[in-house]
Amino acid sequence: MSIDHSRQRSTVRNFDDAPLTARLSALDPAAYARSRNHLEGAVTGLSPWVTHGALTVPALIQRLGLSGQDMLAFQLGWREFFHHVWRHLGDGILADIRPGLPGIRYSPTLPDDIRDGCTGIPAIDRAVANLYATGTLHNHARLWLASYVVHLRKVHWRVGADWLYAHLLDGDLASNHLSWQWVAATFSSKPYLFNADNVARFAPAPWHSPGSAIDTGYDSLDALARSPTALPASGAFGQAAPTLLDAPPAALIYPEDRLPPAPGGRATLVHPWALRPGEGPRIGVIHLPFHQRFPWSEARWAFVLPRLRAVTDRLFVGDIGALQGHFRAEATLNPGYREALARLGAQLDPAPRWLPDPDSLCPSFTRFWSAAGQAPPRRRWHA
Repeated sequence: MSIDHSRQRSTVRNFDDAPLTARLSALDPAAYARSRNHLEGAVTGLSPWVTHGALTVPALIQRLGLSGQDMLAFQLGWREFFHHVWRHLGDGILADIRPGLPGIRYSPTLPDDIRDGCTGIPAIDRAVANLYATGTLHNHARLWLASYVVHLRKVHWRVGADWLYAHLLDGDLASNHLSWQWVAATFSSKPYLFNADNVARFAPAPWHSPGSAIDTGYDSLDALARSPTALPASGAFGQAAPTLLDAPPAALIYPEDRLPPAPGGRATLVHPWALRPGEGPRIGVIHLPFHQRFPWSEARWAFVLPRLRAVTDRLFVGDIGALQGHFRAEATLNPGYREALARLGAQLDPAPRWLPDPDSLCPSFTRFWSAAGQAPPRRRWHA
């Protein structure tokens, strides 16, 4: 099939992110505070744009006139905390930060019935189906899925974290992997557990899971989490997971995207975590060594590539090390991109933050929030 690149270029030049505009217009911080923990609550749906830098946390805080006393700002503070930990630990966030539950051998592979969404537990299978269909997943469902994978099926948290990251439009290594570690008790003092009653409280009826393995008390779940024995696989077959790609789909790139720009000159390099307009010349970059390590779904490539083209003059897909010239870029902690930009000697501008980033590592969000000079929000939630 031939691809009409001239039509693609015209579309990119006129790119208007209407979904982002609509979500911002509909956002109600008070409704968010009241119902955010319910799967059908007033969540913002903004995380893909925040992850990829099309909307920064400081800009969102300012636009909505929020303070640390607002629940939405409080939740955005968690993102800044995770990036604070990432800055201090670097790629250390990809390994156990502290010892997990003793005496358990976690599997290095994800069972097929989890990957295919056919465990027989509605809360888990619907979470997987929603992830694949939309590239998004409510935070509560993410916690349930992680807890089930790690504590009941004895799969190492890193395996689950890499799997979820690959399919999420808003996949952020710090927020995602540290959340999985928090569930696994390698970044917290105890394992995160949930049961069928918790699902029934926060999810619509099709998610309810009476009579399943999670329909039990927390003492029993804690004993299961600390047991070396995993729940058996269902043996059923479900939907196939979407294909993961270590490079943009052919339909989304032009032949010239694979050619480095002419050497020399000054330009801003725009990576996938800084998708905001700016003054040129601007070169969008896809550093393939990162994506070979952390592949994305086709849906995520389709989210990122048009937006990257819309804020740059041209795109380069390959190894950033092949570029020659004088560059500046927004700093990023994503492995591969981080080192490649440093090797180029690019002038690195700090990524926008709302809260100050303490010089010493804060081992908990509470310590970080306090160090940032913030008080608890007006409305706290307990599961």
